[in-house]
Amino acid sequence: MNRLLLAFFSLFSLPVLATEVPSFSRDVQPIFNAKCVACHACYDAPCQLNLGSGEGVQRGASQSPVYSGTRTEAQATTRLYLDAHGEAAWRRKGFASVLQPQQQSAALMARMLELGHNNPWPANSKLPATMDIDISRENQCPLPEQFAGFARKNPQAGMPFAVTGLDAMEYDTLQRWLAAGAPVDEQPRTANASEASQISQWEALLNGDSPREVLVARWLYEHLFLAHLYFDQAQSGQFFQLVRSRTPTGQPVDPIATRRPNDDPGTRFFYRLWPIQGAIVHKTHITYPLSAKKLARVQELFFAGDWAVQALPGYSPQRRANPFETFAAIPAQARYQFMLDNAEYFVRTFIRGPVCRGQIATDVIRDQFWALFQSPEHDLYLIDPQFRAAATSLLALPGQVDELRSLPRQWSEYKESRNDYEALRRDTYAEAPAPSWSHIWAGNDNALLSIFRQFDSASVRKGLIGAVPQTLWLLDYPLLERTYYGLVVNFDVFGNVSHQAQTRLYFDLIRNGAEVNFLRLMPASSREPLLEGWYAKSGRLKLWLDYQSIDSSTPTALQLDELKPKEDFAERLIQRYATLNARPDPINRCQGAHCYRENVAVELQRAEQSLSRLTNRPAAGLKVIEQLPEASILSIDYGQGQTEVYSLLRNRAHSNVAFMVGEELRYEEGLDTLTVYPGVLSSYPNFMFSLEADEVAEFVAALEQARSPQAFEAIVQRWGIRRTHPQFWAHLDKLNTYIERTEPVESGILDINRYKNL
Repeated sequence: MNRLLLAFFSLFSLPVLATEVPSFSRDVQPIFNAKCVACHACYDAPCQLNLGSGEGVQRGASQSPVYSGTRTEAQATTRLYLDAHGEAAWRRKGFASVLQPQQQSAALMARMLELGHNNPWPANSKLPATMDIDISRENQCPLPEQFAGFARKNPQAGMPFAVTGLDAMEYDTLQRWLAAGAPVDEQPRTANASEASQISQWEALLNGDSPREVLVARWLYEHLFLAHLYFDQAQSGQFFQLVRSRTPTGQPVDPIATRRPNDDPGTRFFYRLWPIQGAIVHKTHITYPLSAKKLARVQELFFAGDWAVQALPGYSPQRRANPFETFAAIPAQARYQFMLDNAEYFVRTFIRGPVCRGQIATDVIRDQFWALFQSPEHDLYLIDPQFRAAATSLLALPGQVDELRSLPRQWSEYKESRNDYEALRRDTYAEAPAPSWSHIWAGNDNALLSIFRQFDSASVRKGLIGAVPQTLWLLDYPLLERTYYGLVVNFDVFGNVSHQAQTRLYFDLIRNGAEVNFLRLMPASSREPLLEGWYAKSGRLKLWLDYQSIDSSTPTALQLDELKPKEDFAERLIQRYATLNARPDPINRCQGAHCYRENVAVELQRAEQSLSRLTNRPAAGLKVIEQLPEASILSIDYGQGQTEVYSLLRNRAHSNVAFMVGEELRYEEGLDTLTVYPGVLSSYPNFMFSLEADEVAEFVAALEQARSPQAFEAIVQRWGIRRTHPQFWAHLDKLNTYIERTEPVESGILDINRYKNL
């Protein structure tokens, strides 16, 4: 009887469900997260349409791009949740609604979705060569009244763009929601009881009244404003950001939207921890842990000593340009040690953020290198007051004055100051004890970092990953702090060409300084040859024009092989720091017959043994490298539905990375190599391959034998997941799920703006 009643009532419930207005939070946002946020998030969202939250959806789209390397005037900031609140405010800033019908026509989003729905791609087909999907393409961003003409000219430009579309249920849900007026029932995220208690403790610390507390709080804010802060290993999945608010603890946060975090707030303010709203995307998810232990560490570092503040600094351009002067009252040891404790976070901030892309910024670094840090006990800026006093005024950073006509003068002045500092540092360190292993910081697993560049993006991981790189960095406190302030605190993504050029040019000097610091560990006779190898061809000109001469005479205490000192150093580093090396790498640095991890399933050991054949081989011999994009992701299924993921990274070789333009002229394609490593080592997969564990050997053999585009095409056809693959979104979700399983705190939606048309 009960079954009959259920069946009877179900007949009448079906039409009701079909016409029920979908809930934004329950029905719509999950679709956006699954199939839209992968393109529409951060500053590089096409047309600034951010679909990661109801706030972003209602803000709409803009025809003004955030990224522009040629604008002569700084652009008004358009940061979600900060620079305007509510639809009317965003309309005044030039954003157009994508949700509201216009002149008896459906909403712009509805029409874009319809255009994509009516023009599907053949399954797993290669897109036509005329289809421009490059990240640097000029988005047309039609206004509602311009859509008809846009659709006639661009019938294949519907949404989702140039990728497998929505399924029937998803399409129906979105269209019914839009037809109903696109109501948004999004509820803001709030802290749970445990988080709220800890937030109160941190806000009490940050809002102390004494001059010492005020100065330390400002320094901490400027170093954590970009972080996604979390408590208790992020068990709640909740993250917070540190903001300056007009309101104190206990009241709703009212954030102050200054262009930079070290700009004058203009009014009384309070530091507040504010829940991050919307979808978490991997490319901007730069995490930092807060805990009772971390709170005690801050107290120990900054308030245990006997130091005083004579006068609190203001927010003048000079105060912003030179944090060493601004925060001189705070012991330098405390500042450096705080950064070292979570060094991966700080390196991530300038490798992954605050921008989401920029080849002009990333072409200043090699495609693969390792970063080490100078021990505080041997950092002369910390332990030698005379050196610190002489050096501090030379450490100011450019970018505060952005007038175009001032660019040559600004660059010349800051370059000269930097080179004066390098000369002072060189001569002072020449009188200090010769560097030994104790000069390299070994405080925790943040001590060894690997950086990978993928053309216009880059990533950082703890541990020594990949083959021994061409260059290594040794960062001391002045270098680490300057890099952070130059590329994070003082950098304005909305700034003009002068500001961006000054920032990029100074980063070139930073990189050179880190390389020169490392050279001091090498035998004196090897330093010049190593440096000339890093700055080959046109780089010699840069050595002569812009850089300070190096110390090529004082000795090192490291007893290294005179013929191969860098390789010998790397080998000993790996051995001596084995307990700190977060990611041992037998695949890329195989020392014997077994080129795989010992603690994985036998199926994966066989797979890794095969994959290791792709490493340490230049493209001149392994021709398929020329066909591969920067970051390919291999998804390997093995045993009872389990999956392991590997990143296949192409390391592009250059004669030097010393110039802001003309990268293609310095590119040495035949020297490109591959790094293979378990995990997703890029926020921006360029392509996905999917295979079974017992197919890996065949896949590797096919790559080894592929010496033509046609041969590579056959590999893509068999194992590749093209943008038009029927299961494209399922495979992307598999990667997101993998990160959530293996690195839950770091998980976030991956970006496909750079996914290639192979």
